[in-house]
Amino acid sequence: MRPLPAIATCLAALCLLTAPAGAAPPGRTQDRYFQTSDNIRLHYVEAGHGRTIVLVPGWTMPAWIWQRQIDDLSRTYHVVAFDPRGQGDSAIPAAGYEPHRRGADIGDLLGTLGPEKPVIVAWSLGVLDTLALVHDTGDSALAGLVLVDNSIGEDPPPVASPAKPGPKPHRDVMMRNFVHSMFAHKQPQPWLDRLTAAALRTPQAAANALLAYPVPRTFWKEAVYATAKPVLYIVRDNFAGQAGNLQAHHPAAETVVLHNVGHALFVDDAARFNAMLRDFIARRVWK
Repeated sequence: MRPLPAIATCLAALCLLTAPAGAAPPGRTQDRYFQTSDNIRLHYVEAGHGRTIVLVPGWTMPAWIWQRQIDDLSRTYHVVAFDPRGQGDSAIPAAGYEPHRRGADIGDLLGTLGPEKPVIVAWSLGVLDTLALVHDTGDSALAGLVLVDNSIGEDPPPVASPAKPGPKPHRDVMMRNFVHSMFAHKQPQPWLDRLTAAALRTPQAAANALLAYPVPRTFWKEAVYATAKPVLYIVRDNFAGQAGNLQAHHPAAETVVLHNVGHALFVDDAARFNAMLRDFIARRVWK
């Protein structure tokens, strides 16, 4: 049964009165596209109003892996989640799968968004792409950086996992296993299937190139130490040593080491991650 018009009007008014001032409906995203400086059409989604937070995903991942952050943060911020080239709903060009171009893509996105300086929240490979932007162009376009669960070139270097003997499984199987491995807590199977399908959209050659960036580890360390903007480094135990060194030597950096979470820690413990992000931004960025 539909409510009577008068009741519906009252209900709508009540929702407006009880919503936070300036809030946008959570999760209501709009699709946007822009052209990069090398004429590639890339995609992002945006939601909410206010100061801008840009979310950059990791290797082969789509923008919507950040949905739990979009839902929460868009209540009080303008949230932009980016699909890098070859990922999500962005174009799949033949070239550009190297750090300087991927960093430039983020710079082109920031130029599209306007003059306001955003906080960039970057995860996994997105950390390297964002640091490439800082290395190549500086930090003048940024208000702050949140770097999530990847090496930043600090000591100690990460320990590579030994290759398993025997024939490699089919790419579909490898990607499914990779997606499942990102989480310490059980996620809905249809959602994992959808995430796997999105990851497989990145061509094999491009995916391989993204795992073999042709720069030394010092490239990333130089970038992170070049910025005077507030930096939050959130990692798991395997990067605890790098976090300790960054905390000790970078005057603008804070670090957090999380336990009992997977690589996609912002999904595994979204409530805590979002709370840390809000706290950092309120204390260090937009006071």
